[in-house]
Amino acid sequence: MAKAGSPSKVREGGASRSVETRRLLVQAAIATLREDGYAGASARAIAERAGSNQGLIFYHFGSVANLLLAALDAVSAERMERYGSAIDHVGSLADLVDAATAIFREDLDAGYVTVLVEMIAGASSTPGLGPEVAARVGPWTNFTQGAIEATLADSPLGSLLPSRDVAYGIVALYLGLEMLSHLDGDRAPALALFAHAQQLAGLFSMLGGAQPTKDAP
Repeated sequence: MAKAGSPSKVREGGASRSVETRRLLVQAAIATLREDGYAGASARAIAERAGSNQGLIFYHFGSVANLLLAALDAVSAERMERYGSAIDHVGSLADLVDAATAIFREDLDAGYVTVLVEMIAGASSTPGLGPEVAARVGPWTNFTQGAIEATLADSPLGSLLPSRDVAYGIVALYLGLEMLSHLDGDRAPALALFAHAQQLAGLFSMLGGAQPTKDAP
């Protein structure tokens, strides 16, 4: 402690080191959730992967659960940006299915959705985690609803389709397909569903159900 009346020495770079430590811990938490699951995401496992010590997890985040939520936030922010750019110029239902298929493949390859799936699984055993994870799923439902409404804006179906309900169903289906694909390592059934959806979208377009629309927001 500094003596009374004497100035304390300012440590240069303290803030930047703190930011870097947090970043390393978040990245380590993401990798641990992807590779070892929620059950394996202990303070020790994450700290070892980050090349840090366990105490820094509690210093920066307060708890392992808070660190895992920060990891989920980081993945969600990255994927939301990617999804937004993927549908930025979608003009038909077929285009939207194409974009969703490409994104699904990316998520499977990189294990992005696995982070969310593992957090959902962990919510059953960690008090208070469920509402936090659910709050982070909400923006994905909103995003999906917006994409549906923008794509079908000039279609007669647009005014008839319960877009909120459909968006909720799509998010639930997406997570379920990712979970099953991860469980048995076979992505073929999930990709077959996307292929069927593409055929239906093409048929819908041929019947005049959808016309090119403005870009999605």
